[in-house]
Amino acid sequence: MMQQYIKELEQEPFDAEEFVERLAWRTIAETKTEGDEGDINPSLLHDSFVQAIKDLTLLQERQQKKCERLESVVREDEAMFFQEIYTLLEQNKQSIDTFQELDSKINHVATKVLHLGDQLDSVNGPRARVVDAHKLMSHLSEFLSNGPLTSSIFNDPYRVDEAADVIQKLFLISQDLPSPKFESVKRKIERTYSDIEKALIEDFVRAMSKEDLIRMKAIANVLSQFKGYSQCVDAYIDQSQMGCLLSKDIFANLLPLCKHNYEIIKEVFNNPEQVMAKFVLNLYQLKLSDYVESRLSSKVGSYEYLQILYELYSKTNQFSSELSVYNLGSDQNYLTKLTTKIFNKYINDYIQIELKCLRERCTHNLQKYYDSKSHQKKQIQSGGFQDLRRDLQAVIGTRANINIAQIENYGGETFLAEELAIMILQDTKHAFLRCQLLSRPEDKSSNASKILTTLVNSLLIEHVDYAVELGLHAIPVVEGAKNPPVLYFFTIVHQCNNITHLVEKQFMDLVLPLITNTPVYNECIQKKKFVLEDMERKVNLGLDRCLNAVTAWMKLYLQAEQKKGDFKPETDDFDTVASPACKAVCQYISSIIKQMKTNLDGNNVTAVLEELGVRLHRTIYDHMLQFQYNTAGAMVAICDLNEYRSCTKSLGPLVIELFETLHALCNLLLVKAENLHQVCSEDSLVNLEKSILDNFIQLRTDFKTQKLTIFKV
Repeated sequence: MMQQYIKELEQEPFDAEEFVERLAWRTIAETKTEGDEGDINPSLLHDSFVQAIKDLTLLQERQQKKCERLESVVREDEAMFFQEIYTLLEQNKQSIDTFQELDSKINHVATKVLHLGDQLDSVNGPRARVVDAHKLMSHLSEFLSNGPLTSSIFNDPYRVDEAADVIQKLFLISQDLPSPKFESVKRKIERTYSDIEKALIEDFVRAMSKEDLIRMKAIANVLSQFKGYSQCVDAYIDQSQMGCLLSKDIFANLLPLCKHNYEIIKEVFNNPEQVMAKFVLNLYQLKLSDYVESRLSSKVGSYEYLQILYELYSKTNQFSSELSVYNLGSDQNYLTKLTTKIFNKYINDYIQIELKCLRERCTHNLQKYYDSKSHQKKQIQSGGFQDLRRDLQAVIGTRANINIAQIENYGGETFLAEELAIMILQDTKHAFLRCQLLSRPEDKSSNASKILTTLVNSLLIEHVDYAVELGLHAIPVVEGAKNPPVLYFFTIVHQCNNITHLVEKQFMDLVLPLITNTPVYNECIQKKKFVLEDMERKVNLGLDRCLNAVTAWMKLYLQAEQKKGDFKPETDDFDTVASPACKAVCQYISSIIKQMKTNLDGNNVTAVLEELGVRLHRTIYDHMLQFQYNTAGAMVAICDLNEYRSCTKSLGPLVIELFETLHALCNLLLVKAENLHQVCSEDSLVNLEKSILDNFIQLRTDFKTQKLTIFKV
């Protein structure tokens, strides 16, 4: 039971009330027999609580003794640890005292050693100088004697460094010797000086071939005191750059070559910035210059020449940009000047070659296109007189029912090709990119203006404007109702818009950045604007002619095919469907609307469709005024009008309103005479002029018989 109590008391969190409840229920459960549902036995419950109190009291006493025993053990451990810590602190204090004593002794000894060293140095310095002077005098006496040098230092190739040190000092001494008396000695020293210098350079080259950087650095340090130090640098540069032009793409190897040699230069030479600057100078003036000249002097066409020039110049600029991370001196434009010096002679006449090449390619592509169409370009006359002549031919041809206009539609060929435009724009794109890179800053905007002029002339004037002019003259003149006019001009407008958008995009992307804030900006804007506005004027004229052709044919066809009996059937036995003439017209108009929506875009299509709807409404209105209508005929007219409304509902809200008003006017032909006043007062007709209402009312066949009733109303 004790174990049970301990288990429950150690539970977290401990609740005393819960503990008593569990004890009570446990006691009750143990005293009940199976199936016994009687009352609780309080005596047994009291005895159980008393026994539990005793057990818990005993448990408390045991736990108290255990705690006291553990506390005693902890106090003993604490005393023992305190003693150990005290002992360690004492030992640490003794160690600190010993360290301070040792440090003071070391400082004392060091002071004495430093003093002794100064004394030794003061004695050894003059002695060493005397020894060096003695050696130099011995070697100088050898040079003063006749005959070859016998000292091993000048004859042993493995002691060339020592010989270099001696001869360099002797050379400086010889410069102060009087000339007439010691001229032969000075020449002998100079010869030996040159021989040792040459031997050092050869040794440097051998060490370089073995990639012995330590030996190379030692020789470079020795030669830095010689006049021929620059020859050592030149030898290094020549050896390291040997064969750099042999690869197919030399620019891919130049930067790794520079990076590799820069690390060697830093390791070997005492002045790496100056050596690296000379390394780059040699690379540009000799290697790159020769490579550029060999590429550009080869016999290629002007287009290939410009491509090669652009490629070489851009790669050289990129290479210069990558080299700018190295410290090549105080001149920030050092690499730019080297690049300019290489390409200067090629850039002087660049724009002349560019323009000549661009014109030739544009002319060739245009001629190739027209040859593929078996078309010979012709001079097209346009203007007021030509337009008047065309209109007179149309009127005479219509009246006489003969074709005198002699209009050629070229079988529907538009003579416009977006593929050709893309080819020309691709050429001009490359030209503008080359202009950006190869032109001098002061010539960049003027060169861009010249390229733009070539683009405008070749593409917009010679191709697009020419095709629009041909399309204008190919719009048919309606001379009869037999065949509806076939219109290809909408396709021309579509292709013209596409090409114009491409030109505008190239102008915004490539031309504007080159001419913004320059004197030629307004000139270029006006040049493009003038050509595009003239082209837009011609397109609008062509669209107007197309609409005239559609409405003229519709008028002639309805006049020829619409019979007066269609609207005055003598019997009521007829089909309430649109007349055949109306269906034929609607079928043709639907095809025209489809063409317009397919080929026109933006506000242009909205305006043209609305104008078409207005003209169709006027034609139908004038056509309806030519007939008399009985009640059955009015039904046929309304069926026709519903067909027209269905055909033109996509032409805009204004056109829908016009045809709804016309439909309301047709109701005047159908209603009874006594109801006319009420119909005229409806919202759709109340704003119309009275003359229009009267004109429609007079079209009723019963107008004369019902005249008094009608006017009374």
